[in-house]
Amino acid sequence: MLRKMVTMRRILHVKGDVMCTMLLLVLFCLLLYARQVVLSSGWDRPVWKLEIHGSTSSSRTLLGTSGAKVGQESPGFPPSPPEPELPACKSQSKSKPPPAKSKPQVKSKGKSKSRRKNAVPTKAAGNPLPTMPPFDFESYLREKDNRNFNLLIDQPEKCHLRGAEEQEGGRGDKESITAPYMLIAVKSIAADFDKRQVVRRTWGKEGQFQNGVSIRTVFLLGVPKNRSALPLWDRLLAYESQTFRDILLWDFEDTFFNLTLKETHFLKWVNSSCPYVKFIFKGDADVYVNVENILEMLQGQKPDEDLFVGDIIIHAKPIRRRSSKYYVPEFVYGGGLYPNYAGGGGFVMSGHTARKLSSACQQVELFPIDDVFLGMCLQLIGVKPSRHQGFRTFGIPRPSAAPHLQTFDPCFYQELMVVHSLSVPQIWLMWNLLHDPKLSCHNRTSLTSWPFKWRGRTEEEAGEETDYETP
Repeated sequence: MLRKMVTMRRILHVKGDVMCTMLLLVLFCLLLYARQVVLSSGWDRPVWKLEIHGSTSSSRTLLGTSGAKVGQESPGFPPSPPEPELPACKSQSKSKPPPAKSKPQVKSKGKSKSRRKNAVPTKAAGNPLPTMPPFDFESYLREKDNRNFNLLIDQPEKCHLRGAEEQEGGRGDKESITAPYMLIAVKSIAADFDKRQVVRRTWGKEGQFQNGVSIRTVFLLGVPKNRSALPLWDRLLAYESQTFRDILLWDFEDTFFNLTLKETHFLKWVNSSCPYVKFIFKGDADVYVNVENILEMLQGQKPDEDLFVGDIIIHAKPIRRRSSKYYVPEFVYGGGLYPNYAGGGGFVMSGHTARKLSSACQQVELFPIDDVFLGMCLQLIGVKPSRHQGFRTFGIPRPSAAPHLQTFDPCFYQELMVVHSLSVPQIWLMWNLLHDPKLSCHNRTSLTSWPFKWRGRTEEEAGEETDYETP
């Protein structure tokens, strides 16, 4: 009896093991089947397979691959119904952390307020090309004729000299009495209060300089795109205007591609509110300007003749790389080379040239890169921009033979006119270093004498001295 019970237990154990094994096999088969179904439906397919699977001509344009042609569906517009792979690409960008950057980080670079919702590219990690178009150029072309915006904050008395300045400023005729010798115009944005302040206290300081010449300063601004980033920005600019009387504010959005609007509106303002100014320096807020050297350079120059001096770029090619900040497609500019133009960090022009440019720039179609646009306007009026080696809008290069050379040295800056890309502390420090009576620099050459040796900078030279984007 005992043997039978032991035998029965062994049989039951064996049957239990067999049943468990069979159940596990069934479950394993079900899992394999489910995975096959998922793979065949494409739910678990890698994103790169989806992109290759649906590489239509429009998606190639979106991804920046070769073969994109003018006239195809614009990358800035929603995809057409026969192209279902584009929503999958969008879902890829949404899955990238942080999610806020793929959707709400909108950088409108258009020319009017209606372009405030254009998407900006979100660059995926390890992907050399943006997954979305950097700028809606077709929308830009449709709206580029909207080029007249209201002046919200004006300085109508900026160029009217008073008191002793009227007597010391010149010969006594209308031009010498009612206008400064040089007007400094600085491109700025609302949030850069600290940069405006350091300019006001250093190289952009208003007043009288050598030989009694007078200088006035204005800052050029548009309406900030992201107004929530700087609450009460309008009150800030209103208070600045009341205190310093140097703010010019227009009601276009202050974006990179709207710098061209800033150029045209400033020239229009000069033509109407400062028509007798003799010379104009126009530049960025992150530059150091040796005003004394510029005034020395201008000695003997006639303000009623054409003059345009800066760091001139020649034979520059349009950037066709979508990941570049300066990307311009062929249907916007089909030429192989840009006209000669000055680096926007800073340049000097005569009042006579500025008045001619004001008229010419109303005839030239707006172009999204302001430096190149101004070169187009100069080409129209037949003025050849001239290069002075004292304008370093790409910074001071460190010689390859002396990699440890300290270029942030007042003895370097003492010889120059403009040096680009300095921080607020660097501008403040350099100004004080150069005005320190204890400063001693030997072998001072006269870079500021006139005439100087002008020559155009080639694209290759610009590439050697800076990381400026070239194709």
